[in-house]
Amino acid sequence: MSATTPPPMPVDETTAKRKDAHLDLCATEEVAPIENATLFGQMFLVHCAMPELAFSELDLSTPLFGKRLKAPLLVTGMTGGTERAMQVNRDVAQVAEEFGVAFGVGSQRAMAERPELAGTFGVRDVAPNTVLIGNIGLVQAVRLGVDGVMRLKEGIGADAMAVHLNPGQELTQPEGDRDFRGGYAIVGELVKRLGAERVLVKETGCGIAPEVARRLVDVGVRAIDVSGLGGTSWVRVEQLRAEGVAREVGAQFSGWGIPTAAAVASVRRAVGPGVTLIAAGGMRTGLDVAKAIALGADVGGMALPLFRAQQEGGVPKVREAMATVLTALKQALALTGCRTPQELRHRPRVISGELKDWLAAL
Repeated sequence: MSATTPPPMPVDETTAKRKDAHLDLCATEEVAPIENATLFGQMFLVHCAMPELAFSELDLSTPLFGKRLKAPLLVTGMTGGTERAMQVNRDVAQVAEEFGVAFGVGSQRAMAERPELAGTFGVRDVAPNTVLIGNIGLVQAVRLGVDGVMRLKEGIGADAMAVHLNPGQELTQPEGDRDFRGGYAIVGELVKRLGAERVLVKETGCGIAPEVARRLVDVGVRAIDVSGLGGTSWVRVEQLRAEGVAREVGAQFSGWGIPTAAAVASVRRAVGPGVTLIAAGGMRTGLDVAKAIALGADVGGMALPLFRAQQEGGVPKVREAMATVLTALKQALALTGCRTPQELRHRPRVISGELKDWLAAL
């Protein structure tokens, strides 16, 4: 076994099939139930009619995991483990490289179970310079141990490793995990071995509450992706795959979670300025990214709009979608009189309705 090959886990032949099923559902189904809402619609940036700047002056560059992005955007981990998934990863990673934004692969569980699938996560040849983030579930991290997780990171040449939290998804998935113990311990060990600048802890669409964020910081975590409610519901995705009781219960919880806007603002308030905060979960536009940064995020994250663009027309469509997002972000900066994304945090904003209630409660 080579140094870059993860140790074998019990081989689950359903993992690869499940990944393709996920892609089918995300490409065609309504995977964001009607009750899902990021609550960014209840947060308003204030227009500046005289911004006193030129569009060409705007600087979107942002540090992340030891490198500098050209714009504060992360393509959040989507997929891997199959031929189809490999093409998605490679197409979107190529565009991420072109635009200088970060890219994350989907869960590397399939790679851990079947090392020969490592190539489906490999994008360094098309994205040699951009920030690349590996990905493994918390339960799998506990089983693999620190050495196994490190080998997954090294196996794709990642700059950092994301540990994803998805109890809602697992409890709805018929073949999902049911034991979530040992999470803080393994995360703390990963921080010690990889370094705080190389570990990202992320949710997968249900959000991270301030209490959890504080506990993560206590074990050394310095990068958190809140991945809140408002976009793709992985509970919903699994519910659409399930039958019987699992399908009925999944339907009840498909709108479960902390809205992304509320998660961003409350976590930033809880952890202070020393933690890199990524806002994902229902992010669809550059204006969403601007609002998230104004509420305390350092980087916005999105996946579904870029995945669907890839499914529609490969690299050219992904390139078009990316340009749309970043142009809108720059326009939001100009219309609030900001030369950099970081200045958005100091501009006036209006918070109303349910978002105001969430922030009062958290």
